[in-house]
Amino acid sequence: MFLVLHREEGQGLAEYALILALVALLAIGGLGLVSGNLNAWLTMIGHNL
Repeated sequence: MFLVLHREEGQGLAEYALILALVALLAIGGLGLVSGNLNAWLTMIGHNL
């Protein structure tokens, strides 16, 4: 009975999904913070060419 109630097959997949979601949110947030500077930097390079 204990073995039936103590199954952890889906737990690993759920943990990977949570980690993936956290990494995606951090990447989106980081790009949001850097995008203004990156846009200005790329514009400056384009004008200098």
